[in-house]
Amino acid sequence: MNPTTSMIILTSLATGTIITASSFHWFMAWIGLEMNTLAIIPIISKQHHPRSTEAATKYFLIQAAASALILFSSMINAWHSGMWDMTQPTTPTSSILFTMAISMKLGLAPTHFWLPEVLQGTTMKTALIISTWQKLAPMTLLYLTANSLSPHTLLLLGVLSTCIGGWGGINQTQTRKIMAYSSIAHFGWMAAIAPMSTNIMLLNLIIYTLMTTSMFSMLITTKSKTIKNMTPTWTISPMMTSMTLLTLMSLGGLPPLSGFTPKWLILNELTHQNLIFTTLIMTMSTLLSLFFYLRLTYTTTLTLTPSTPNSTHKWRFKPTTHLLLTTTIPTTTLMLPITSTMIQ
Repeated sequence: MNPTTSMIILTSLATGTIITASSFHWFMAWIGLEMNTLAIIPIISKQHHPRSTEAATKYFLIQAAASALILFSSMINAWHSGMWDMTQPTTPTSSILFTMAISMKLGLAPTHFWLPEVLQGTTMKTALIISTWQKLAPMTLLYLTANSLSPHTLLLLGVLSTCIGGWGGINQTQTRKIMAYSSIAHFGWMAAIAPMSTNIMLLNLIIYTLMTTSMFSMLITTKSKTIKNMTPTWTISPMMTSMTLLTLMSLGGLPPLSGFTPKWLILNELTHQNLIFTTLIMTMSTLLSLFFYLRLTYTTTLTLTPSTPNSTHKWRFKPTTHLLLTTTIPTTTLMLPITSTMIQ
């Protein structure tokens, strides 16, 4: 892609998210979402491959439908209240439409079917953008309207997403689909805690973004598209193999890593709200997600590739520096001791 075109597209992508995140007017938020959607479509389809074209088409249809629902919701709200302000209480009809739109935007169950297929049809870098940056604008809208939405609906979406995210990732062999179901499960946790504590939801979003960025950076560096491709990781970088283990365990939510922090706080808050059965279901669903994280860990770090290379390291043209990994991995693994500082 032409550098000038790439710069324009990426600038539009960032601008759309910033407009949505900084607006209190429904129409401006909708404009930001539309800019964001239209900017990512060329990035998805730039491979000129039938699979990437299919992924771009699916992504466009889902996002366009979600944006239309948000627009309908805001118009109904403005019709009844006479205001376009997001912070005003919404009517039941607009609240239902907006909840459906946000679940489609974030890939929450039962509107999650597009996410694994779209990630599978794109490159690793594009999948990273869809899994992290593209979720910021919808999460901002959820943050601003969490008090006006039905807590029972958000809890139901959260529990369903955590269960489906765990079950769906068990039988996957493609790393992008595994990360897609990981995203579904993590955003289920965020949806469940949104009506009770938006601060914990934001903390979960930040830690999820850091963990996903670290994992995708490792997959990009090692060019691992399937679980089988991850077996010779140690020949590229033994240290990266160890960091992959820690990152996967952090994604699974094991202490004392950073991924344990949001799950601990969310389960604590749900328990204080006397939602014991919901807490139990979400805790059990975490074991499903942990299973396929452990599967990746076993393949990557606890087994060796079935070959006898002449050298101890995989041959390459020149060693590369991984600046993104050096900045994200420490936060992915070492944020638990400062939990009390982060939630204040």
